Amino acid sequence: MAEIQDAQVEEMAVNLWNWAVTKRVGLVISEEQKAKLRHVACKLVCMCGGSAASEESIQRQILMNMKTGKGWVDVGNAVIADQFFQDAMAGLEQLYVRLMQRSSNEVHMTLQKIAVERDLFKVLSYQAEAACARGDFQRASTCALRCKDMLMRFPKMTGYLHILCYNFGVETHKQNKYEESSFWLSQSYDIGKMDKNSVGPEMLAKVLRLLATAYLDWDDREYYDKARRAINLANKEHLNPAGVFLKMKILLKSEIANEELLEAVMEIMHLDMSLDFCLNVAKLLMDHEREAVEFYFMKIICERFKSSENIGKALLLHIDMLLQRKEELLAKEKIEEIILGQQTGRQLTTELVSCLHNILWKKAARSFEVQNYADALNWYYYSLRFYATDQTDLDFAKLRRNMASCYLHLKQFDKAKEAVIEAERHDPTNIFTQFYVFKIAVLEGNSGRALQAITTLEKLLIPEGPEENELLADRDSPVMLLSLAAQFALEYGQQIVAGKALEYLARYSEDPQQVLTALKCLFRLVLPRVSQMPESENKKKEMDRLLTCLNTALLKLSQSFNGEDSTSDSRANEAHWFRKIAWNLAVQCGKDPVTMREFFILSYKLSQFCPSDQVILIAQKTCLLMAAAVDLEQGRKASTAFEQTKLLNRALEQIHKCREIWNLLKETGDFSSDPCETLLLLYEFEVKAKMNDPLLDSFLESVWELPHLESKTFETIASLAVEMPAHYPSIALKALKRALLLYKKKESIDVLKYSKCMHNLINLLVPDGVPSTELCPLEEVWGYFEDALSTIIHTEGYPETEILWLMIKSWNTGIFMYGRRKYVSAEKWCGLALRFLDHLSSLKRSYETQVNILYSELVEALDRKKGSHFNEE
Repeated sequence: MAEIQDAQVEEMAVNLWNWAVTKRVGLVISEEQKAKLRHVACKLVCMCGGSAASEESIQRQILMNMKTGKGWVDVGNAVIADQFFQDAMAGLEQLYVRLMQRSSNEVHMTLQKIAVERDLFKVLSYQAEAACARGDFQRASTCALRCKDMLMRFPKMTGYLHILCYNFGVETHKQNKYEESSFWLSQSYDIGKMDKNSVGPEMLAKVLRLLATAYLDWDDREYYDKARRAINLANKEHLNPAGVFLKMKILLKSEIANEELLEAVMEIMHLDMSLDFCLNVAKLLMDHEREAVEFYFMKIICERFKSSENIGKALLLHIDMLLQRKEELLAKEKIEEIILGQQTGRQLTTELVSCLHNILWKKAARSFEVQNYADALNWYYYSLRFYATDQTDLDFAKLRRNMASCYLHLKQFDKAKEAVIEAERHDPTNIFTQFYVFKIAVLEGNSGRALQAITTLEKLLIPEGPEENELLADRDSPVMLLSLAAQFALEYGQQIVAGKALEYLARYSEDPQQVLTALKCLFRLVLPRVSQMPESENKKKEMDRLLTCLNTALLKLSQSFNGEDSTSDSRANEAHWFRKIAWNLAVQCGKDPVTMREFFILSYKLSQFCPSDQVILIAQKTCLLMAAAVDLEQGRKASTAFEQTKLLNRALEQIHKCREIWNLLKETGDFSSDPCETLLLLYEFEVKAKMNDPLLDSFLESVWELPHLESKTFETIASLAVEMPAHYPSIALKALKRALLLYKKKESIDVLKYSKCMHNLINLLVPDGVPSTELCPLEEVWGYFEDALSTIIHTEGYPETEILWLMIKSWNTGIFMYGRRKYVSAEKWCGLALRFLDHLSSLKRSYETQVNILYSELVEALDRKKGSHFNEE
């Protein structure tokens, strides 16, 4: 790079410049990219120039600095641009010194000086533009005024500087810099006046109108007179409707007297302005509450344009003004004129008729608000008269609904019903139409029709497609109607209808508090009726409905609650109320365990929003225990293994939650008499046994060591251990042994319970008369029979059926031994049966003879087999 000559660098820079400014087909370069390329090229050329640069080189640098700076201004970077403008200024000074030092003829010198001054003008204007962009008003105005001073030598630049100052005025006005804007616009006007050939009167008037607007927007009475002078001058330069209208705005802002304002209005009429323009002025007078002038002006307008085909516009505005001034009789006269015109062929356009409806409805609405329903009806009647017999639209239905509302307030129910029928005929899918259908049905006591209307209203709340979804984006109105419908039905004693409205209100409202209030009201209405219903399909449906409502309450409680945190008193109170309802409903579902479980689970979930005191913990424990019990019962009845597994797993989940709550509850007091611990143990054992849990034995290790378990608990464990699909006879045996041991330890043995437990144990060990030696040796089985016999001997009240059962069991065991050629054992077991026989009472006579004969036959058979064949292994 060091070997590259300055001339080569300059040549490359110039080529880069030319490439940047040349438009190339198919190559898109942004204005900012062009500015950057010019920036680089310009800097390279200036680096190569030095102090010994030629005049041609200096001129090139000046041109490149000017254009580069202008490029940066155009892309919004005035700071960088100013550096290039300063360099251009320095180049111009250098060039001017060269010119003054060089000897040449006077004409040539003058031409060259003019060229330098022309470039100076451009640089100054560019600097003004950059300064204005930076918000430097002082520098911008200084540069602009220097340019203005140079216009005598460059008159052709007048139009350019005039537009430049106008643009500055526009930009500063947008920024609300009214003082700066007025300066620039004043300069623009002064410069424009210097050369009328380059700036026409229309443009001068435009500048003055904006200047007047700037003074007006300054919003200071000190400048209102300046605004008036500016607009008068603008209208003198070139009369334009915009200028006349602006003059009226300025006069009204100045708060001039009505006499002077009236003169200005009459001047407008002499200018032969259009009807639309005159009406806009009238509206302006109305907005500024100049009623006297406005009223007089409207009379003149109506008279002046009475033959115009657009006179309807004036009449409508006149009616609106009369109504605002409460000149209702005059307004009605004008309305009658329009109606007469409609009948005689001078009809209003569809657009104007729509405007008239709007005026009439607004007036009717004002009367309705002050409860003057008869007057509101009068204005609605006028609106009705503009509908031809074959001309109806959705607004017609709305009109009939509004009239129905007035009739209802006036207690004219027949007319209200007629209006609602008309509204439904033309707009049946409108929510307000259905609301009035509902009200009429309630007033007539027609609950079926009222329910149908509410159901239709609910269907209209459910969008079928994206377009309807947009229409119902604001759901406040429909939800409000549901709330009003519920209130209205309650006022007239329609509780079933009110309940349906409340149910829909809770379903569609997005306000949690409104939903909870609606649900509480619904439950108060429905619960007494449901509680008295007999078990039936209808009661099941009502219970399902209440279940859905409670789920809604749970959902709303879990959402934001008026910005309060989850432990707020209001939320806790609401949750208390609903959890009690869920509990009571669960209690009523004794014959429907599945539904009962759902209510208990809901009561538990709702209680989680309440403070965890002892009462709540007890309620939660009970809910979870009941839910687990239902799941276990349903699991026993399950038709498939998959369904059973699902129910058992769900039960296990409730058991674990309940155990956590039970551990917390035990810390709050003495619960030694509460069976919760035992129930949890039994429930968990059943789940693990039926699911063939490999950790069942380790679970039971801790159970066997528990000191507080009763015989009944062990008997239940034994029963569950062999209940299908579980099959753990060894566990059952161990549990029954412990149960018997506990019975025997008591001071006074409960013979009935003992006999039942002994029955289960022996039946486990000797099923169908066949001893199970895998579980227990035969000697140990014999011991249990002996224990039973001993208890029979020493205790009164042993059930005779159990004694008989033991006798038969021991006899069958003896026969089984005989069949196995174990003759000694056979005689022993059959002899035991005789011992049980001795303790029978009423049944002894029935069995004594038969058993003794059989025993004698058995002994004879045993005697015959004595000898070598008598052999017992």
